[in-house]
Amino acid sequence: MTARPVGSGAARSPAHPHGAVAPARLGGAATPAGSDDAAALVGTDVGARVRAMDWAAIAAELDAAGCALTGPVLTAAQCRELADLYGDDGRFRSTVDLARHRFGSGEYRYFDHPLPPPVQALRAVFYPFLLPVARQWAARLGRPAPWPDTLDAWLADCHRAGQHLPTPLLLRYRAGDWNALHRDLYGELVFPLQVVIGLDTPGTDYTGGEFLLVEQRMRAQSRGTARTLLRGHALIFTTRDRPVPSARGWSASPVRHGVSTVRSGQRHTLGLIFHDAA
Repeated sequence: MTARPVGSGAARSPAHPHGAVAPARLGGAATPAGSDDAAALVGTDVGARVRAMDWAAIAAELDAAGCALTGPVLTAAQCRELADLYGDDGRFRSTVDLARHRFGSGEYRYFDHPLPPPVQALRAVFYPFLLPVARQWAARLGRPAPWPDTLDAWLADCHRAGQHLPTPLLLRYRAGDWNALHRDLYGELVFPLQVVIGLDTPGTDYTGGEFLLVEQRMRAQSRGTARTLLRGHALIFTTRDRPVPSARGWSASPVRHGVSTVRSGQRHTLGLIFHDAA
């Protein structure tokens, strides 16, 4: 989501003292710990929608393509309320001009503490459902799985490692804007999946602006994937790399993401990154 080019030699997360690495159940019937508390913050309707998703199918799509679309998460009114926060300067710790940094064209803003309750709760609602995939991917790649069972515990680990800055953000693209391929890495501790939620309607509020994912395949040409993000729907995608079958078992396939050129109108999205920044 944010244009921050990073080299392929990104640091790996150290082992977590909790030592919890076994994949949890991936089926949609499971209700991970902490999801009810988060749902109370964001609204029971949103929490129910996230819990009702077919998480087994989402996990399979993440395995196959490195990204997976969900059904609706937010209503049109909830999307408008979040998009309207963009003009409230007091909500944000930093504003980034993509063109100034040669990351593309457009603008995004990182939320400051305290996060708006819906943003805080959306991260907490999604985290326990993404955690089994994260742990399974780590196991396939023979890596540590440093992520505890709750988002609060994971963020506490980030803060102890010097990663104190919140990373959820609002992104705004206008006609002619685009985002270069990049990864959202901000320190030693990294959660391997993230979420973007569309806040405007493609084809009505804007045209173009497809989400792009490019995977660097071993001894082969890179593979590109484009997804149109419907208003209120989420896209889950890999932060840095993902496991792919290889002759030796599993190999890490590097992945970057970006946004194609917006041809007309204005496109807002909410980005949910699950590690904080140094």
